[in-house]
Amino acid sequence: MTWRHQRPHAVVALALPGIEPFDLATAAQVFGFRDEAARYSFTVCGLRPGPVPTSTGFAIDVAAGLDALATADTVIVPGFDPPVEPDAAVLQALRSAHDRGTRLVSVFLGAFVLAAAGLLDGRRATTHWCVAAEFRRRYPSVWLDPDVLFVDGGGILSGAGQSGSVDFYLHVIRSDFGAGAADAVARRMVAATHRPGDHPQDPRKDTRDDGTDHLALTLEWAIGKMHQPLSLARLARHAGMPTRTFSRRFLERTHMTPMRWLSSQRLLEAQRLLETTDLPIDHIAERCGLGTAGNLRLHMSRALGTTPTQYRRAHRRIPHGPPA
Repeated sequence: MTWRHQRPHAVVALALPGIEPFDLATAAQVFGFRDEAARYSFTVCGLRPGPVPTSTGFAIDVAAGLDALATADTVIVPGFDPPVEPDAAVLQALRSAHDRGTRLVSVFLGAFVLAAAGLLDGRRATTHWCVAAEFRRRYPSVWLDPDVLFVDGGGILSGAGQSGSVDFYLHVIRSDFGAGAADAVARRMVAATHRPGDHPQDPRKDTRDDGTDHLALTLEWAIGKMHQPLSLARLARHAGMPTRTFSRRFLERTHMTPMRWLSSQRLLEAQRLLETTDLPIDHIAERCGLGTAGNLRLHMSRALGTTPTQYRRAHRRIPHGPPA
């Protein structure tokens, strides 16, 4: 879903008592940073204006109350500790925002709030793996998947939180303003450009016994070589694994096959080049390893429902420096 506004997209973070400062600070750094002012406005609100205690012993002072949700384009509900039943006014404000078409985003234990409001019933959602059992006990009607970084349900999104919130927010920017915008924020925050939502929360599941994450090194290497033909055998050889072992570890890590992952990375690079360069479409297809303009059109049509020309027209942003 792409959100388009003549004015900056209004993001409001809801600070509930016991809020996790990390979740709030990450949102502020992504959406409230001065370089994002043309795209987003960022506000923090509480049940009412005034001090809000955090989970780490200090309080934050918020200037706005729940009425700020009435004009929000996106509402972020960060985690809070402990996840007690929110005030009835909070739940009603979130339901009203959802009814207006406002996008709702939960981070970490914020999923408990959306679930308490009945907004996750029958939906796939995620939260941090450490509270999965308690979440399922309280909200059995929610399809909880605690093994992924985030779930994008269109109008309602949920993320695992902690460091994964950066990946989650980059996904939101990519959905709103394209891959180039997300890439610029990732570079500023010294973060990975793209970890998909179905990336596992626990990175220890697939780290080799010798302490070297060969799979991660191969992912990085493949992104730099995507203009070349990359077969499954070549990827496995770079990782130093038999093909079957590599495929199994890759699926455990990314929840995708190696070739599906590579196609998604090539498409992301094509999006970035369409947004930030004036290269001809056939040249972009070659640089991404997709071969021809026709093949690029096919991939974009299937994945994004648009053509390269239409995508460039909608997302065009030529940087002031030399082309990428």
